[in-house]
Amino acid sequence: MKSLTIGNRKIGEDYEPFIIAEMSGNHNQDLNRALNLVDAAAAAGAHALKLQTYTADTMTLDCDNKEFIVNGSAVWDGQKLYDLYDKAHTPWEWHKPIFDRAKELGMLAFSSPFDSTAVDFLEELNVPCYKIASFENNDIPLLKKIASTGKPIIMSCGMATESEITEGLATLKNNGCQDIILLKCTSAYPSLPKDINLNTIPHMRSKFNVQIGFSDHTMGVTMPVAAVALGATVVEKHFTLSRAEGGVDSHFSLEPDELKELVNSTRAVWEALGKENYGGSGQSENSSKVYRRSVYVSSDIKAGELFTTKNIRCVRPSLGLSPKYYEDVLGKVAKNDLAFGTPLSLNHIK
Repeated sequence: MKSLTIGNRKIGEDYEPFIIAEMSGNHNQDLNRALNLVDAAAAAGAHALKLQTYTADTMTLDCDNKEFIVNGSAVWDGQKLYDLYDKAHTPWEWHKPIFDRAKELGMLAFSSPFDSTAVDFLEELNVPCYKIASFENNDIPLLKKIASTGKPIIMSCGMATESEITEGLATLKNNGCQDIILLKCTSAYPSLPKDINLNTIPHMRSKFNVQIGFSDHTMGVTMPVAAVALGATVVEKHFTLSRAEGGVDSHFSLEPDELKELVNSTRAVWEALGKENYGGSGQSENSSKVYRRSVYVSSDIKAGELFTTKNIRCVRPSLGLSPKYYEDVLGKVAKNDLAFGTPLSLNHIK
């Protein structure tokens, strides 16, 4: 499975996990707060800053019918879709200053477009890649439009069946995109651990033969760390300056210190994965081998005397014969005098 490049970042098993900080609507319609979020993401070590590019009018209808009212959500229940998107959207004129700040701080900056006009707008800003949100992964016309840019695409797979993912991949590849990352995602806000099904990650890697990441809506950093252990090379997580200050996605967003923990913990797990290895790993473990057991003289022995359980033992350190020879040595004859504490060697056996 090949690695790929987005901007100046290599993404794949040989590189530390690519961490995307999702601002979403946690700017609370305040540009200064949005810029402070960028600063906080960079300080925490995130590799990319992601927005969502839409308006209420590109998302839904300003309609009061019951199907346009959120029902059953722990976070947004009872809100009209149009009002929710109007409150949550990032003004398009903010995109450039936000992207510029992210780039100044060494992060990649891109967005999820939700219709063709958003793609055209983001192309004007020369974004390095695109994100396709879970709720849009079956919008074939939108997938064709995004793929036609030829840029790398990260697609969340929440709610999508295997056949829908297969169709989406084919659509992207057939319309100009060859660099694709799929994200395992559970589209519930917040998500519960019992609904995450992380074992899907290695299955997706095998079935779709592309880089697989994880878009997480659970509380905390446990699920992303586990996802990296299962092979995820990308992690996307919503973040906010303070959950207590509110925001449309604040309930399931990380605060800056938690985002930093996410970056550090996923990197540590990735480093720990390493490769298939037996017989000692690195200088630190190899230097410990001297403290394994070996055969030592445990009582003075005269030349011609038999080796017995009373005068040789398997003890630490490992400078004598391997313990696997201990039983073979018993009953053999000493070639010369051997003092207590001598590591036994074949030269000592007659």
